[in-house]
Amino acid sequence: MNRENVVTHSLSPLTLILFLLLSVSAVSCDRQDTPLARFQHYLRLNTAHPNPNYTAPVSFLISIAQSIGLKAQTFEYVPDKPVLLVTWPGSNPSLPSIIFNSHLDSVPAEPSKWSHPPFSAVRTPDGSIFARGAQDDKCIAIQYLEAIRNLKGRNFVPTRTVHLSFVPDEEIGGFDGAAQFVGSKEFEDLNVGFVLDEGQASVNDDYRVFYADRSPWHVTIRATGAPGHGSRLYDNGAMENLMKSVETISRFRESQFDMVKAGKAVISEVISVNPVFLKAGIPSPNGFVMNMQPSEAEAGFDVRFPPTADADAMRKRITEEWAPASRNMTFEIIEKGSLRDIRGRPLVTATDDSNPWWSVFRQAILASGGKLAKPEILTSTTDARFARRLGIPAFGFSPMKNTPILLHDHDEFLKDTVFLEGITVYEHIIGSLSSFTEVNSM
Repeated sequence: MNRENVVTHSLSPLTLILFLLLSVSAVSCDRQDTPLARFQHYLRLNTAHPNPNYTAPVSFLISIAQSIGLKAQTFEYVPDKPVLLVTWPGSNPSLPSIIFNSHLDSVPAEPSKWSHPPFSAVRTPDGSIFARGAQDDKCIAIQYLEAIRNLKGRNFVPTRTVHLSFVPDEEIGGFDGAAQFVGSKEFEDLNVGFVLDEGQASVNDDYRVFYADRSPWHVTIRATGAPGHGSRLYDNGAMENLMKSVETISRFRESQFDMVKAGKAVISEVISVNPVFLKAGIPSPNGFVMNMQPSEAEAGFDVRFPPTADADAMRKRITEEWAPASRNMTFEIIEKGSLRDIRGRPLVTATDDSNPWWSVFRQAILASGGKLAKPEILTSTTDARFARRLGIPAFGFSPMKNTPILLHDHDEFLKDTVFLEGITVYEHIIGSLSSFTEVNSM
């Protein structure tokens, strides 16, 4: 090599430093352009109640959708509560479409009780990503998009149109988000034939799938009675009457729980009743006035019904046993959703041969290398119930196996390997459901 060539190809110290900095920057950028990085970014957007930030996550999700050539539009049925709809057109748009749903919001977190800040999305050396919403349910939002990115990269074209919906306020009932959307003209125009919504983690090697939710009632029972000196005994005092009711409710709760403990039912198949608050007494600077009997007392209960429960029978029980007027008692029931669809049927999606979507979904899981546990009723409530109320088949599913169930818990996390495996699972699910042509209408 002559001297001219040496001079031409050598780098000055300053140039070398700049080259190295640019190289490091490029590697760093590449590392940010990954499914895991996008998941962490999404988790860092604080969408916790009572003041969820919806603007940032909607903008972020739109940017991902547009980067892979998907159409995105937003609707606001209630101010400041956007519904984002992402669409992947099918080759035969006359067929009923399918929707993959997730919610933007999350429950609050108590930072002092977490190992890592709840909106930092810290990824520990073992691959655990800690963040509020890691399981419930920001994981599936990104997995949907990444699965479509991979399918498009293989030039897959869906037969049915595929929609992704990202809705607000699920954690406080979904009435301003999913309920409004499902009841809208925009939803009607989508001609939806099937919905897949969130599920829960599985602690073993089976994936869980849910064919129904339990419906909640918020029940408040109030008692009144004569006030008076704390040294006297009264019949039908407010606290006495309320305590009798609490004892009656506790016996009912125990009867339901006994069936679970005996293996005759799982929790989601019984009516659960949990006390939420007790309010009584006359406040004082040091606590409560102890020598006065209060004239009013009330208690609140969270009651959850499986879809086959008899709501009329429960209302009768509350009227006659839990809060009888003969004991100076009243009650209020706030029904947080319906137990029946628009045709009067239980809000249940079939998991047998009567539902062709079930067979396609199950085969997609098997094709991905996974296996399904026995279908379940979800113990809690999701936005899938609004679709079921219209008679649209809907399952709850989140591909998280060998994972502790940490939704609404401290230190909620998801392993990176579980998240990435879930993308592959959704590739099979989206590919199979969107290619299915035998069902032409609801």
